[in-house]
Amino acid sequence: MDTKSILLVGVGGQGTILASKILTTGLMNADYDVKMSEIHGMSQRGGSVSTQVRYGKKVYSPIIGLGEADILVSFEEMECYRYLRYLKKDGNVILNDYQMPSAPILSGKAEYPEGLKEEIVKKVDNSLVIDAAKIAKEIGNIKTMNIVLLGALIKSMKLDFIDWEDVIRNNVKEKFIDINIKALKRGMEVV
Repeated sequence: MDTKSILLVGVGGQGTILASKILTTGLMNADYDVKMSEIHGMSQRGGSVSTQVRYGKKVYSPIIGLGEADILVSFEEMECYRYLRYLKKDGNVILNDYQMPSAPILSGKAEYPEGLKEEIVKKVDNSLVIDAAKIAKEIGNIKTMNIVLLGALIKSMKLDFIDWEDVIRNNVKEKFIDINIKALKRGMEVV
């Protein structure tokens, strides 16, 4: 099996790292060799957060180079645009239809760029735009939008044979298990 490269990007507080840890644990449970790296840029203040997950029979490096990601999962529109250069020419994008303004935008020093989602869809043939916030709100907790996106990723990568419910049970607090399993299933259904 060829090594697969997954890039997950978002901003602080969106649960990017939790989603990546669940993904990594599930892949390891399925006996893949897995490497993960994470970068936090002032993540607790809404800064950029990215994780790189690579899996396969044998993986030698956790780092995804420019133009090497099989799939880019973005929790936020501007972050997706910023990381498009890491995607393979025939790679897939799963984009959360969600904007989270950065500090300069919130302070009025800059404006959120318009038309990013449309430009991303135009640039990437294999784009899937999901309103994960709407789905998460319907489930009852907007904080589960990371798991909605994870469900879409799992289905897109044909990894639904792994027992993800068990992985969630072992990685989230007990009171949030059921709602996260619902979010995972809803995310898988949108693909």
